[in-house]
Amino acid sequence: MCLGIPGKIESIVGTDPLEKVGRVNFGGVFREVSLACVPEAKVGDYVIVHAGMAISVLDEKEAQATLEVLSQIPAGGELPANSNLPGKS
Repeated sequence: MCLGIPGKIESIVGTDPLEKVGRVNFGGVFREVSLACVPEAKVGDYVIVHAGMAISVLDEKEAQATLEVLSQIPAGGELPANSNLPGKS
């Protein structure tokens, strides 16, 4: 399974909706991301990115909640059985 990771748009290059590229900050790691699927995205927005494409726009509260959940996943990728996260018993 692949996860889409939220990041914050720091800058945008281009005006054509199909060719816009955002510089997205993933906790200090910056990547160039296609914004073709989210033409409404603007600087300061959080986006979910998968395979180099922003696929949805999140509000800051939702982005922070997602990042909090992701931070609880250990390096091996498995949550402990006693995790308080949704879907874990």
